[in-house]
Amino acid sequence: MGGVLVGFSIIGFVILVGYVVERTGVAGESAGRVLNRIAFFVATPALLFTVLSQADVHVLFSAFLATVLCSVIVGMLLYVVLARLFFRNPLPETVLGATSATYVNANNIGLPVAIYVLGSAQYVAPVLLLQLLVLAPITLSILDASTRGRVSVRSILTQPLRNPMIIASVLGVVVAALGIPVPDAVIAPLDIIGGAAIPLVLMSFGMSLHGQRLLQAGTGRKQVAAAALIKVVLMPVIAYLFGRFVFGLAGTELFAVVTVSALPTAQNIFNFASRYDRGVVVARDTVLVTTIGAIPALVIVAALLA
Repeated sequence: MGGVLVGFSIIGFVILVGYVVERTGVAGESAGRVLNRIAFFVATPALLFTVLSQADVHVLFSAFLATVLCSVIVGMLLYVVLARLFFRNPLPETVLGATSATYVNANNIGLPVAIYVLGSAQYVAPVLLLQLLVLAPITLSILDASTRGRVSVRSILTQPLRNPMIIASVLGVVVAALGIPVPDAVIAPLDIIGGAAIPLVLMSFGMSLHGQRLLQAGTGRKQVAAAALIKVVLMPVIAYLFGRFVFGLAGTELFAVVTVSALPTAQNIFNFASRYDRGVVVARDTVLVTTIGAIPALVIVAALLA
């Protein structure tokens, strides 16, 4: 239980620092956007390579990951149905909404929760791999193609070759799969640069909150409510049903997969939205609402299944 509070305390403090920086104006104009771009193009790719190059690629074929994947697919379908019936947003906003409802914060909240609540970070690694190698490339490909005003097979196929996060993720998995040793002279500077990724994303997120009102009228409150409901309430239930009755998970593994599914929306979604300048407010509000809502959700999951 303490791990949940520790993880959220860390996140909240760094976001608060970003808010204070923007409020006091010490970083100047457009500082938040600059931090966001540095995180997207430099720091996050370094972090992804260092993490994935040391990951166990065999977790890609586990029942644990299959449960997570099924819950993600169901959650996305639920949001898309709601979007088609009630919101009728353009494709980029619909994609970002569906991803907001299912893309979990497996890194800066998931890792502390996995260590302090589940006892091991191994339960977060499969989710990181799924999101970085499957969900993120698909999301970024669709956003890239749709925001250009045209959709082409060539654009979709070549998009991963132009995205630094996807390139870094693929290289990391190749290194891990082939057991290629990475010299300290290479991994050490990447560790330092990658260590800046989470603070940069969180501070830029906090800076974006200054002068804004959460769930303001006309900014997509229905979309935020739908994504938050799916993420915090329905995703853990879906994961439990698939894990228990379809893939036969029990005990610690069942508790872990439900806990991971209850994690809030990742700040990466806000990062993606800011990068393409689409659905930024909805992504920001969804991240914040689910971060707040995930606290009681995780406590309930721990009380029922721990």
